[in-house]
Amino acid sequence: MELLIFTSEMAVVHGHLGYSVFLFVSEVIRIDLAALLVLVIVGILSYLPGLDNLADPTRLFDGFASNAAISITAVMIIRAGLDRTGLMNKVAPAILKHGGTTEIRVLPIVSGTVGIISSFLQNVGAAALFLPVVSRISVRSGIAPRRLLMPMGFCAILGGTMTMVGSSPLILLNDLILTANAGLPNEAKMPPFELFSVTPVGAALVATGILYFLLLGRWVLPGSPEPVEFAPGGGTAEYLERIYGLHADVFEVDVPSDSALVGQILADINNENNLYIISTFYRGKVSMIQILTAEIAAACRLAIAGNAQVVENFADRYGLAVRPELDVFVEEFAPTNAGVAELVISPDSKLIGKTPRQLLRKTHGLSIMAINRGEETLSHVKTEAHEATQIGLVPFQAGDVLVAHARLDNPARI
Repeated sequence: MELLIFTSEMAVVHGHLGYSVFLFVSEVIRIDLAALLVLVIVGILSYLPGLDNLADPTRLFDGFASNAAISITAVMIIRAGLDRTGLMNKVAPAILKHGGTTEIRVLPIVSGTVGIISSFLQNVGAAALFLPVVSRISVRSGIAPRRLLMPMGFCAILGGTMTMVGSSPLILLNDLILTANAGLPNEAKMPPFELFSVTPVGAALVATGILYFLLLGRWVLPGSPEPVEFAPGGGTAEYLERIYGLHADVFEVDVPSDSALVGQILADINNENNLYIISTFYRGKVSMIQILTAEIAAACRLAIAGNAQVVENFADRYGLAVRPELDVFVEEFAPTNAGVAELVISPDSKLIGKTPRQLLRKTHGLSIMAINRGEETLSHVKTEAHEATQIGLVPFQAGDVLVAHARLDNPARI
C-alpha cells in the first residue's frame, strides 16, 4: 500500500480553496471579481519555487471558452433581451385573462410559465424576469404576492431540469462527459445528453411541484389564502368622498378617431364638463397628462376622475365608450402604485398667485383634483355642498391644501 504524503502543493491548494470559499461566502468583493482573483493567485503561485506543478499559467482562463460558460452567457443575453423588449409586460394581462383572479387558477399558470421559461434560461434569471409580472398580477387579482412568489421560485428551480441548458449543473455535466471521453477508448466513450433528454423527468418534477402547492398551499404558503378585495382607483375615490365629500371615481374611456373630442384642449374639457382627465393611453404608452394645454389625440384612451353620471353624459355627448372597469390604467391607479397626496401652500411659496393650469405635471409629478380652502372644497366635481369650480383657473393662496393624485414612486416637489 502506497503511503500518501502531504506535500506543500496540497497545503497551498487546501489553503487557497478555503480562501476562495471565504471570498464567495463573505462577499467582501463582488463574486465575479473574486473568481478572477482566485485564478490570478493560482497563476502567481505557480511561479514560486516548489509549486511549478500547481497549474499551467498559460491555460488559466481556458474555462471561459468551455461550452458551459458560453451557454450560460448566451442564456443571460436572452434574458436581458426579453426584459428590454417589454415582452414580459404583456404576460400579466394574458395570465389574468385565462386564469381570472382566483389563486387556484393563477398559481399553476404562473408556476408553469416560469418552469417553462427557466428550462431555457437560468433559474435565477427566470425568477427575476417574472418578479414584476407577479407584482402586477397581485395588484390586479388581490392575491398576496408571497403566495405566488414561493411556488414561482420552486418551479423556476424545477423547470431548470427540463432541458440541458436550464441549469448550470446539467450544462457542466455535458461538458464533463466530453472531457472524460477524451481519455477513454472509443468503446467506452459516453454519448453526451441531447437538449431534451431530461425533459420527461423535469416535466414530472414541475407538475409535482405545482400539484403540491395546489393541494397543500393553504397551509404551507405565507399570508391569507383569501384575496384582498379592492377596486382599482377605489382607494382614491373612497378617500376623496370620506374627507372632502367628493363623489368621484376613476373611469377608463375609449376615444375613437372620429370623435368631436379630438383636438380639444384638456383644460377646456375639464372646465366645461365638470370632470378631470388624469392620464392618457396613446400608441401603447400610459402617461400622466404633462401639460393642461395639451390636445386630445385620435384613437386614445383617457383616465377620467369624476362623478359616474357626469362621465356617462360626457361619453354620450362625444360618442365615447366607458369601459366597465379599468384596463390599461389598472396599475396606474392601484393603491400600491398611486394615491392621494395633500400639499399645503406655505406663506412664502412661489406658487401663490399661480393657477393649476400654469403648472407642468411632468415637473411636479401630480394631478390636482381639488383645492381645500378653509371650510370650502373647490373641485371640478359637483357636490351637494357646492357647485363645480374651474380649479384650473383658481389662483393659489397661502394656506390652500392641494388635493392631488400622485404616484408613490414620484413624490411631488413644490
